[in-house]
Amino acid sequence: MRRYGKHTDEDDIRTRPGRRNTRPRTNIRPKHEDAAEGMVLTVDRGRLTVLVDDRIVMAMKARELGRKAAVVGDRVALVGDLTGKKDTLARIVRIEGRTSVLRRTADDDDPFERVVVANADQLAIVTALADPEPRPRLIDRCLVAAFDGGLEPLLVMTKSDLAPPAKLLELYGDLDIPYVVTSRDELENGGAADRVREQLGGRVTAFVGHSGVGKTTLVNALVPEERRRSTGHVNAVTGRGRHTTTSALALPLAEVDGWVIDTPGVRSFGLAHVDPSRVINAFPDLEPGTEGCPRACSHDEPDCALDEWVAQGHADPARLYSLRRLLATREPTEGD
Repeated sequence: MRRYGKHTDEDDIRTRPGRRNTRPRTNIRPKHEDAAEGMVLTVDRGRLTVLVDDRIVMAMKARELGRKAAVVGDRVALVGDLTGKKDTLARIVRIEGRTSVLRRTADDDDPFERVVVANADQLAIVTALADPEPRPRLIDRCLVAAFDGGLEPLLVMTKSDLAPPAKLLELYGDLDIPYVVTSRDELENGGAADRVREQLGGRVTAFVGHSGVGKTTLVNALVPEERRRSTGHVNAVTGRGRHTTTSALALPLAEVDGWVIDTPGVRSFGLAHVDPSRVINAFPDLEPGTEGCPRACSHDEPDCALDEWVAQGHADPARLYSLRRLLATREPTEGD
């Protein structure tokens, strides 16, 4: 509180200016109809690398977007300096609608979901057949995240020279998931990369897998080093390019029209955000049978109508077992 003496000057007294001297507030935001369109390639500490036409542009999010954040794969609208020259910075003023989202939570008790990738068509789940051993529950969780987010799954099995794929294929046979089997020798010679590339043409594919399964080796085989340098991350401070496995990175495929999004290795895949009613959409042969289910049915309880639907011969019992196995991954277990 300001105290005044006996002899105060009128100029010392602060008065609030009238309405005529202030700029009125407004909720109207500029439409930025002339903004350029781009695709987010990577995000690092508030700086986004965006592909605009054939130029790599560094950008930051406009304040008017509030808490809404852009992620790798997002289609965005930019204004400002779009030359892509060193020490220039554009501004992202709009994030366009997403066709799909790959989301995860830190664990199954975490209420806050994180969007990892946007607008991907396909999720390539990379798993080694040995060294390290396959983790079916993690694969199941990735499948649930794919079905929930609107991505088509692709199972990529590596290191087939160390163990055969038959046992793992039997576990996922009833899901009708496309798959590719690779070996270390094939990756070095390029044959395996060619077979994987055939599954990626014309699509945006996010790669996910835990450390040591050969995901980065496979991405390196799919995307030549010169293309990685031309589209990889540019440090906003030093201006030097670097690729880091701590953040997702979108890379253009060679020889085919498509994109690979390399994501960091995962130890767990929280599914707190997943609604069972969305996972059932990936099972069109079972979905009609849910009409008689009780409200908020988990599809794995005594009153679930799917049991009767399958008993009447409308679907294969193995498909119902697969659905329930996937939904069961939402329940955490020790060692998952």
